[in-house]
Amino acid sequence: MRSQWEALLKNLGEWQGSFTRLSPQGEIQEDIPSIVSLDGLNNNQTIRQTICLGPNEKVLEYSSLGRSVLFFENGAFSQGSIQLGPFSEFGAEFGLIYENHRLRLIQLFDKNLQLDKLTLIREHLAGTQPRQRPTLKVDDLLGEWQGEAVTIYPDLRPPQSYPTKMQLQLDNAGRLMQSLTFGERTITSTATVKDSIIHFNQDPQKQVQVLLLSDGASATSPLKLQLRQPLFLEVGWLIEPNLRQRMIRSYSEKGEWVSLTLVTERRVACVN
Repeated sequence: MRSQWEALLKNLGEWQGSFTRLSPQGEIQEDIPSIVSLDGLNNNQTIRQTICLGPNEKVLEYSSLGRSVLFFENGAFSQGSIQLGPFSEFGAEFGLIYENHRLRLIQLFDKNLQLDKLTLIREHLAGTQPRQRPTLKVDDLLGEWQGEAVTIYPDLRPPQSYPTKMQLQLDNAGRLMQSLTFGERTITSTATVKDSIIHFNQDPQKQVQVLLLSDGASATSPLKLQLRQPLFLEVGWLIEPNLRQRMIRSYSEKGEWVSLTLVTERRVACVN
């Protein structure tokens, strides 16, 4: 098992791309060219991170990782709030990595616990050819997907791996029917689809939306966080037509960050 620091090192290099700031409805508000460099110093015992957003530059150096971040063995990661509380801002960043590309997404909630803003970050390593993936559509996700999930924990207990299955189809009324299986647990739900927003609204207290975004990305989050209820934030990335990654950051009913899950899945059947 690779250590957390060794997994961080999978992100070394100069990443070129853009920071696209979005409204809670996925509307583009600003798009800023970016260069993010991660360089190893002192035999990779220290990381120097240089962030260039347009004309602005910020430099960070660190030699340890905080409690708010976890890395998977391939370098994918998430960092963010470790506790949900009243009248405090809340959010998380997700970073997925595949070959010479990274896809990162930041979801932020305001002090009233309303979804406030998102930032989509698309990057490729300097010296490599960027690939433009199309904007995600519902039809791109229909069918049966099978894969494997790996869950890691903030208390660094041993990770867990288990099979996954996801089935997505549209009914005659155009509603999205979803069945998710994690190990031996299956969850079914329905959603309405309007343009680039999928809206799960069976429970008025737990309205969840999925935004379909550029570069095959998707962002899943509650529209409003509820205290004393479990919650999760999720980011997806359609890397190839039949290959997808998803990352889920889960919180308990006490608002505590309890786990981070990376799902790698392949489509095994399409909808006719």
